[in-house]
Amino acid sequence: MALTPTYSDRPRVLVVGGGYVGLYTAFKLQKKIANAGGIVTLVDPLPYMTYQPFLPEVAGGNIEARHAVVSHRRHLKETELIQGSVTSIDHENRTAVIAPADGGEMIELTYHDVVLAAGAVTRTFPIKGLAESGIGLKTIEEAVALRNQVLNLIEQASTETDPAKRKRALTFVVVGGGFAGIETIAELEDMARAAVKLNRRVEQSELRFVLVEAMGRIMPEVTESQALWVVDHLRSRGVEVLLNTSLDNAENNNLKLINLPDKSVAQEFDADTLIWTAGVMANPMVRSTDFPIEPRGRVSVNVNLQISGEFGVIENAWAAGDVAAVPDVTGGLPDGTCVPNAQHALRQAKRLANNLWASRFNKPLKGYKHKNLGAVAGFGQWKGVAKIMGIQLKGAPAWLAHRGYHGLAMPTVERKVRVLMDWFVTMITSRDLTQLENLQAPRSAFVSAATPKPKPAAAAPAAPAEAPRAEAPKAEAPKAEAPKAEAKEEAAAAK
Repeated sequence: MALTPTYSDRPRVLVVGGGYVGLYTAFKLQKKIANAGGIVTLVDPLPYMTYQPFLPEVAGGNIEARHAVVSHRRHLKETELIQGSVTSIDHENRTAVIAPADGGEMIELTYHDVVLAAGAVTRTFPIKGLAESGIGLKTIEEAVALRNQVLNLIEQASTETDPAKRKRALTFVVVGGGFAGIETIAELEDMARAAVKLNRRVEQSELRFVLVEAMGRIMPEVTESQALWVVDHLRSRGVEVLLNTSLDNAENNNLKLINLPDKSVAQEFDADTLIWTAGVMANPMVRSTDFPIEPRGRVSVNVNLQISGEFGVIENAWAAGDVAAVPDVTGGLPDGTCVPNAQHALRQAKRLANNLWASRFNKPLKGYKHKNLGAVAGFGQWKGVAKIMGIQLKGAPAWLAHRGYHGLAMPTVERKVRVLMDWFVTMITSRDLTQLENLQAPRSAFVSAATPKPKPAAAAPAAPAEAPRAEAPKAEAPKAEAPKAEAKEEAAAAK
């Protein structure tokens, strides 16, 4: 008899997405809503929230992968959790349809309030071969796979005798010159250099790192002078920084780069590692709702984080984070909305939770207002750049500021402690350079051991032994007088 999962029938606050906004909104509301007789339900395909600013350090071997994520089960104990994806929302009838992550039957849930916190997904372009050859850096799984891939390719190249294949294995390309791309290529370059020091069959000069950026500058979040310093810093480490350059084709891991704007061929070479960090876009699931969507594909909200359209506020509907076009009263993007980053998302989640709870009692709502404190980036051990409240830093001070800020911003005390311990151990023992094999096929060793081996072919039966033969008598040697006897016979015949 099949079992049917039972979901709460209490008035529900449905939180769509378990990232920054979803985790903090549910965490702030779960006890209050439960005490009031309701339930907070969080829906996400993954059972954890990923702290994305740490992904480059996970890929670089400075932070253990599990320490960069926050378990929903552990920290949302009074929240109803559903592992799946919301495929559509009918707010007029207060219903949402959910596709379970395990592929089970669709679930239809009713709700009182809905919070859209589905975040962003990687934005790509129709470039031939990109889907087959590339990898992003938006998930913890990608960070782990990328770390293992880089280390494994260095190991493979050390025994490769074909010069072309060796060069291809040791070429690493990052497309996108924002914070994610710069931190990724810097951390991987730092890790690769350390790995080569342990392998005598590979020379440092064989490593090739290429950064491709379509704009004329990198890292728009920092000043022009800082961006120029970062380019010089990367080039001093041997990284090729190609500005005003775009990826045109990536079929069969053969990368064709073109100059912009004339689209002439810039370079063409083979590379086994192509990392795409060229931006994000709002989760497309919002298009399956009846909420107003602005030109950039985000849900329209007001300063109170209520979803609103041309006819005003839509009751009991909220949104924040990368999926929402939140007005930034202090500046922000050219269209006057908040920059899609962790700094805004964490603060918006807390404001949203407070406003949603206040709306239950018809209390005044407070608008979201936060002046960006700046930006910090780490480029490997003791290297970085930062702009904090107008103060420009680079090198070791910026690196310390980067770790200080993100160490404090990491959700939950438990995870903060784990990350700090990772950093402490890494400073003493250096980064972890061990690649893990067969993560895509973890059962391969067991399957091999459990599969009966074919029996060796049976040997042909030996022929029966023959009885020993009697030894033939040896012929006697001719006597020395034989020639004389023959001479006498010939003489007699002559007579």
